[in-house]
Amino acid sequence: MSAFDWWPRRRRPSARLDENRWVVVDVETSGLDPAQDALLAIAAIGVQVDWSARRMRILPGDSLELVVRPDAPSSRGNILLHGIGVGRQMSGLEPVEAMRAWQRFAADSPLLAFHAAFDQTILQRYCQHHLGAGLGNPWLDIEHLCAATHPEVSAKSLDDWMARLRIVCAVRHQAAADAWAECEVLQSLWPPLQKECRCWRDVVRLAERHRWLSRH
Repeated sequence: MSAFDWWPRRRRPSARLDENRWVVVDVETSGLDPAQDALLAIAAIGVQVDWSARRMRILPGDSLELVVRPDAPSSRGNILLHGIGVGRQMSGLEPVEAMRAWQRFAADSPLLAFHAAFDQTILQRYCQHHLGAGLGNPWLDIEHLCAATHPEVSAKSLDDWMARLRIVCAVRHQAAADAWAECEVLQSLWPPLQKECRCWRDVVRLAERHRWLSRH
């Protein structure tokens, strides 16, 4: 029996949102199309937000890292990018087990990623296909928070923002390292964030305000 067999196959979106625990997630895939390409790896790290004390803390012990077994190994060029070789890919978790693990880890937390639409699309696609339903957790794009808190900066990519905020990533395009770097970006945004925000809803409004202004 799999270690994940006891987890539910479906998850009804909870009315309760744990806004004191955010989950920063990064994925590796076989290509650049989240609607078609294979999911190869998920890395996620919990971030504790104490609204009363106005503090944010990255939680290394609250983390998830897994490789998802694809139908066939990805291309050599793709492997050179993320470093997940054929052996690791083919010995990864079956997708249904991986999605149950992801479901369990995400719990009722808001989910954050840099350029989150990509991560959200492929993870929801896999959950829908393998669990029968996508997760109901809200998503937020860290890049929108970067732009909202630093409107004078024209950076767009994660590398640009890392350089601006003086954050070093040991191995780029490796899910766990990228997720950690995104946590550090988020932590560096906390001082201006906590001045404007008193709860998760305020953070969402701040990000949405940037999205609205960027369209006009």
